[in-house]
Amino acid sequence: MTSFKIYKEADLVMAEEIRDVAPAHYELRIESFSLFAKNYKEKYESNEFEAGGYKCRNGEDHISIYLAVSGTSPFQPGGAIHSTIRFSLYDQICDRYLTKQGRVTRFHASKVEWGVPRYLPLKIFADPSNGYLVDDTCVFGVEVFVIKSSGVGECVTTQKDCTSFTEEYVISRFADLGDDYLHTEAFTIGVYEWKVRICPRGDLDNRGKNLSMFLVLTDPDKLASGQKVIVRFIIRLKDKNGIVLHQPEACTKWFSSSITYRGWPSLMPLKTVRVKDSLKFDIEVAVLSIVSKLP
Repeated sequence: MTSFKIYKEADLVMAEEIRDVAPAHYELRIESFSLFAKNYKEKYESNEFEAGGYKCRNGEDHISIYLAVSGTSPFQPGGAIHSTIRFSLYDQICDRYLTKQGRVTRFHASKVEWGVPRYLPLKIFADPSNGYLVDDTCVFGVEVFVIKSSGVGECVTTQKDCTSFTEEYVISRFADLGDDYLHTEAFTIGVYEWKVRICPRGDLDNRGKNLSMFLVLTDPDKLASGQKVIVRFIIRLKDKNGIVLHQPEACTKWFSSSITYRGWPSLMPLKTVRVKDSLKFDIEVAVLSIVSKLP
């Protein structure tokens, strides 16, 4: 069983959860708690675990619990550790955990601990019927999730003036063409050069079945490693009078040094195209954005 409650305490956004799963990173079991409270009136500091030291201490009328980053010098100059922390208190009667989670916390040289000063009223904690302190024994737990940037990301540079190209082409005696691919003359959009590839009898997967047409980036070496260019393009097949016979949906695709052509492998059945002596088509291409890796 799991339940949640969101609330704000001491200017920290907290999430409260009742759950069955035990804390993953560290547990602190305290036996003879009444004697423990007398001996450690100020605080008790646990052994270290992977993420740092774990502190538990009494407040005026509440149980207070804290996590501290341990080590003599855990921070590089100007450095910080970002983490999400969950504290748990075991309900020994219902076999479940009262868990409270803070928002992402930034630890640094001037702030080495974070906690919940009013985790639970002592009156509720000390009542054995609530299950938190049974036979003078209680169990606390903690989970620490350190957020580390992988450094992976991208920057999208949208073209302020969407550079575009429109052209019409005619391929004569289309029905007599063989299996070889055809290309239009190269055209330039911005700094990149493009061609249209026509497969009169289809590409390898559509040979003899469908007309295939693609937009091809002819100079992919201009793209840096991991860089992509995003393009929107559309092709229209027309008859000799300029009437549109077929127009697929516009494509918005990215091109890279490894993916250099995109388009329509099954643009139109050949049995439909071949009734025409020549093939007329136009293309519109617009470069939308350049995507680069973050430095």
